[in-house]
Amino acid sequence: MNNTLKLKCTIDALFGQGVSRFLPKKITIIFSRKNGRIRTVHHKEELLCTLRIDGGLAITPYFAQLLLKSRKFKENCIEINKDAAPFVEKGFSVFCKHVIWCGKNIQIASDTPILFHNKVIAVGRAVLSSKMIRCFERGVAIKVRDSLKSPKGEISS
Repeated sequence: MNNTLKLKCTIDALFGQGVSRFLPKKITIIFSRKNGRIRTVHHKEELLCTLRIDGGLAITPYFAQLLLKSRKFKENCIEINKDAAPFVEKGFSVFCKHVIWCGKNIQIASDTPILFHNKVIAVGRAVLSSKMIRCFERGVAIKVRDSLKSPKGEISS
């Protein structure tokens, strides 16, 4: 199977059918030397995503901003208030009380872009599902993995 097609299928499976249309045309795919699988995907020297062992994608805020052009992709995001935004940009977790809007496709352990004024400021791993985030007033909703002010190129899983 073509590696670009494989990546597009993964994006569509994780974020919604048709979201992969917003994948840039000229991408560079780097493969693992050990097993030959796709390791990272770049666009103009900028990291887009890393493929996880479990088949998931660890996307960057840059890539999430590109995919945000899709309405379906926005259902995988949360929007936070102005009180939390400076802290989330630095890499702190998002708490339920700071969420002002929550997409319906957020599942526990899914990659979730965090928005502030329709701009992606961070990406993290959901601790709660979208229904739980809407219901709870306390507790961590998203653990931030990569944010705008974090050092470049550091993605932890």
